[in-house]
Amino acid sequence: MLDVDISEVAVIAVIALVVIGPKDLPKVLRVIGQWTRKARSMAGEFQKSVDDMMRESELDDLRKQAQAFNTVNVQAEIERAVDPKGEVASALSIENHQKEAAAVLPPPSEAPSLEAPAGDPAPAQPEARP
Repeated sequence: MLDVDISEVAVIAVIALVVIGPKDLPKVLRVIGQWTRKARSMAGEFQKSVDDMMRESELDDLRKQAQAFNTVNVQAEIERAVDPKGEVASALSIENHQKEAAAVLPPPSEAPSLEAPAGDPAPAQPEARP
């Protein structure tokens, strides 16, 4: 912080001793110590408030990220990742199966009946055995 050597401190002490005098020097040193203590406490409070502000801003960023994640439709994101063109969904849809079934099966009017034709005799009944 301050670049003060031992020789500079000695010069300042000698000048203070001469200017202030030996009688008032302890009082002056005590006042200087109190000022230094106040300055350090103020610097500590300032550093703490800056740290708190940084922590709050980080928490705000994290809170915004969490809220953005909550607004994401997870099911739609998974479907988009698994089936981006929608081919699987269309293959599995009920309407598609109904269309395929309609194309393969004949219409109900053309469907073969399970009844015997009109000209054929009724099938023989098996005989009952005693």
